[in-house]
Amino acid sequence: MDIELLKRWIGREERVSGRANPEPLQGLAALLDHSSPPWRAGEVPPLGHWLYFLPTALQSGLAADGHPHRGGFLPPVPLPRRMWAGGTVSFRAPVPIGAAIERVSTIGDVSHKTGASGEMVFVAVDHRILVDGAVAIEERHDIVYRGHAAPGSPAPAAPPPPPRAAEITRSYLADPVILFRYSALTFNGHRIHYDRDYACGVEGYPGLVVHGPLCATLLVDLYLREHPGARVTGFAYRARAPLFDVDPFTLNLARGGGRTELWTAGPAGTPAMTATIEGE
Repeated sequence: MDIELLKRWIGREERVSGRANPEPLQGLAALLDHSSPPWRAGEVPPLGHWLYFLPTALQSGLAADGHPHRGGFLPPVPLPRRMWAGGTVSFRAPVPIGAAIERVSTIGDVSHKTGASGEMVFVAVDHRILVDGAVAIEERHDIVYRGHAAPGSPAPAAPPPPPRAAEITRSYLADPVILFRYSALTFNGHRIHYDRDYACGVEGYPGLVVHGPLCATLLVDLYLREHPGARVTGFAYRARAPLFDVDPFTLNLARGGGRTELWTAGPAGTPAMTATIEGE
C-alpha cells in the first residue's frame, strides 16, 4: 500500500451548499417513532445535519459495495471495508430550519496501522457547517478502512466493559425496515445495510450492519428523551464493534461526575459504541 500517495489527499477541500429543509427531519422523527420530537422547535436537532449534503454520485459512479468510487474527495484506499470509526461534534450555534447552509470539508489526516485483524487505514475528515457565513457546527469524522475478514483470523479484542451502571436502558432492534429507512434518509447506498447476501457472503458479517451514524443518533435521541428541549453543545463517540439486525441491543445512559455517558451494548452486554454528551 502506498501510504505516501494517500497522504497527498491531506488538505483537500470540498464545499457543498444546501438548505436545512424540514422534510428530512420529519422523516427522522418518524424513524425514531416521535409524533412530537423532543428536540428544540425550529432548529435542526443534534446530528440532524447528517441528513443534508447527501452524496449525489451517478449510478455509474458507484463501486460494487454501493459506495461512490474512491479517489475523488476521499483518498483511494485499496482496502474493501469502510466503516465509521467515531468522531467529535461541537454545536456552536443553532441551525434554523429553512436556513441556507454550507459544509466545508477538509481531509485532516491519513494514517496506516497494522493490528491483529490486519491492515487498517484511518482517514480523518474535518467539517464546518456554516449558516450565513458563520460556523454553527464543527466536526471531526474518523473513517476506518479494513480488509475482508480472512477465515481463521483471530477475533478482535473484546470491547471495554461499560463505563458504569446504566441509569436508563432501552432495548432496540434495528430490523431491516429501520435500516432501509435510515439508508433512504441519508441516501446511503452501502450494501452492508440492506443486502443480506452481500453483507454475509462478500463482507463476512453475520447479518445486516447497523449504520454507525444511526447508532450515534439513537444515543442522542435517548439523551433528548430524558432531557426534552436541551441544547446539546458537544458530542463525542467511538465505534468499538459492529451491531447487526439479527439481535436486539441496548441504548444506555449514565450521569455523574459532571458528564453524561452513553453507549450501545450488544447481546453479550459489552459496548459497541461509547459516547459522551454535553448539554445545557
